[in-house]
Amino acid sequence: MISLPLVYLVLALVAYSSAFWYLLMQLMSKRHPHHGLISILLSLGLILHGLILSGDMLTLLGVNYDVFNLMSFTSGLMLLLSLLFSHYRPVMALNLIGIPVAALGLILGFGLSKSNQLMSENSLSLDIHILLSLSAYAILLMAALHALLLWVQNRELKKKQKRLWVNLLPPYQAMESLLFDMLGIGFALLTIALGFGFFTIDNFFAQHLAHKTTFSILSWFVFGILLIGHYRLGWRGQKAIRFTLSGFMLLAIGFIGSKFVLEMILGR
Repeated sequence: MISLPLVYLVLALVAYSSAFWYLLMQLMSKRHPHHGLISILLSLGLILHGLILSGDMLTLLGVNYDVFNLMSFTSGLMLLLSLLFSHYRPVMALNLIGIPVAALGLILGFGLSKSNQLMSENSLSLDIHILLSLSAYAILLMAALHALLLWVQNRELKKKQKRLWVNLLPPYQAMESLLFDMLGIGFALLTIALGFGFFTIDNFFAQHLAHKTTFSILSWFVFGILLIGHYRLGWRGQKAIRFTLSGFMLLAIGFIGSKFVLEMILGR
């Protein structure tokens, strides 16, 4: 008998695929995609994504923070934010990146998550801290990917013959403005997550948190300096790209590095 989560998975992938191919075909033919149709398809996919993820993460024993569940959560949140951003900036084409990322994260979370990876002793405050941290990470990951896209787009625009995919991208100015939207929101969430952690976790530098905390604080300083430089000194372009990638690299070392070592190598 086919399980309900599997039905949700198939329907979510159908919704994601339909939105992806419709958007791609419209952009390839230089027609304006119907925002309402894309929003409906992606909203349906995200709702089903959330139902599957909640079934995997929320258990009677606690919240399952398995690394593949975190990938599913992060990828779904990234697509949700991409959809929201595209409603007030002309960047609908960027969902062509967010959709396959969300689909891949959903598949990995559904197929590879481990039910025994639980943190049943967590308090509500610690769960809030973790979710805030994950949300900040998702947005700053989007910013890092966006910075790489800006770097490639800028290089291609300087050539006489642009590649086809470059023509599908939004205008460079809109892309750059969106980068700082992401950085501002991500920095605010990271600030709240760090502050919440310091005030709610008894021993912030214990339980394998020292490595993660140190790199998160270093990342926070890098992003803070970039935002101050942008709004006070007009920093943009290559300098903004370098700062964004450096800040996210520090965050990834702290977040993904410690999680991978503990779960995949040490088996904790």
